[in-house]
Amino acid sequence: MLTLGINKPKLSDETFYLLRDIVYKRSGTFFPENKKYLLETRLARRLELKDLKTFEDYYYFLAYDAERERELQALCNSVVTNETSFFRDGPQLEAFRKGVVSKVIEEKSRASDRSIRVWSAACSTGEEPLTISMMLHEEGVLTRGWNVDILGSDISDGVLRAAAAGVYDKYSLRNTPEEYIRKYFTGSGETYTINSRARSLVRYKKINLVDANETRMVRGMDIVFCRNVLIYFDDASKKKAIGHLYDSMEKGGYLLVGFSESLHSITRLFRPVSVERSVVYKKI
Repeated sequence: MLTLGINKPKLSDETFYLLRDIVYKRSGTFFPENKKYLLETRLARRLELKDLKTFEDYYYFLAYDAERERELQALCNSVVTNETSFFRDGPQLEAFRKGVVSKVIEEKSRASDRSIRVWSAACSTGEEPLTISMMLHEEGVLTRGWNVDILGSDISDGVLRAAAAGVYDKYSLRNTPEEYIRKYFTGSGETYTINSRARSLVRYKKINLVDANETRMVRGMDIVFCRNVLIYFDDASKKKAIGHLYDSMEKGGYLLVGFSESLHSITRLFRPVSVERSVVYKKI
């Protein structure tokens, strides 16, 4: 077994570029030279688990071993950042609740369409789509006769299994209003389980945002959340992912990206709209 100490393996520049390209082609996540240490740290655990002594050995394993496909998935799971929580970025969620939902309802009512379809892209362990579900319940959208479908997707099998289980630690609920905890969760102390009412609107699917074959199955979305995802992509992957999101949406649909993210240099296919002091993007 590999010892991570004095004799821990070093990632050479040549092997860094090889492994970086594999990660990039598989997930769209790009590691620039100044993030070499981060990739090295995350891959060291994979070496240990596969009982490999060098990063070069790991590269050859990914290239030629019979188990390479399974390991490629494990590799993607290990390098993707999964920082999330319920009710993350509250002001933006208020823009969704007070502005975006009402606009979608108004526009679809004119078309006699009583369905609302929401996609939480790169949903990690499910906190975002479940937050959306709880908010739509609280807004009375279902009691007014609307059919709601929320898709939560991620590239990682592991986080999707956790999302489907619906069990969360206290830290994940750090931004959650107490009334929501009482109404939608059971448990106390360090572990909480989301109830069936919130979970009933959400389905999960493994989707790689830069893979056209996988995103092609998603169509007719009224609202798409893709927050704090683009920051991990290079320009080419950003354009590819945003293009796929665009294709998945209804005309006039709304896209929400992270506060630190912008579509300005990526595409002109969306029009920025100010909603409740937040910027969202409307499909032209």
